[in-house]
Amino acid sequence: MATLTLTYTQPLNTSVQVGDTVCFVPTATSGEFTINSGSIIQVGTITTINNPTSNAPSIVCETNLNGSYNGQSHYTFFYKDNKVNLSSILGYYAEITLQNDTNIYAELHSVACDVFESSK
Repeated sequence: MATLTLTYTQPLNTSVQVGDTVCFVPTATSGEFTINSGSIIQVGTITTINNPTSNAPSIVCETNLNGSYNGQSHYTFFYKDNKVNLSSILGYYAEITLQNDTNIYAELHSVACDVFESSK
C-alpha cells in the first residue's frame, strides 16, 4: 500500500492519533463563503504524526489514492474506530453533584451510570 504525506499550516487537533482515518472534502469559494464542491474522499489510515503542535505539522497515511493532495483547497477531518475508542469513567471512585440553580420547580426523571468490575 502506498503512503501519502499531508502537510498543514496550523497545529493539529489534540485528539488526532495514529490509527485514525483521514478524509477530506474538496472546497470552493462562492462569494464570501467556502462551500463543499465534491464528495467525501477517504484518504487512509494515519501511520505517523510529525510535529503535531507546530505550525508545520504533517501526517503520513497508508492510502490507495494516487497523486498529491497538498496545496489543494479541501477540508480535512478524521474519525476514530469506535471499536477501539470506546470509554467510560475509569478508576475506583467517581462522584457527581447535580444542582438546580433556578427558582422554579424542576424534576429529575432519571440518572444512570455504567458500572462494571474491571479488576480485583
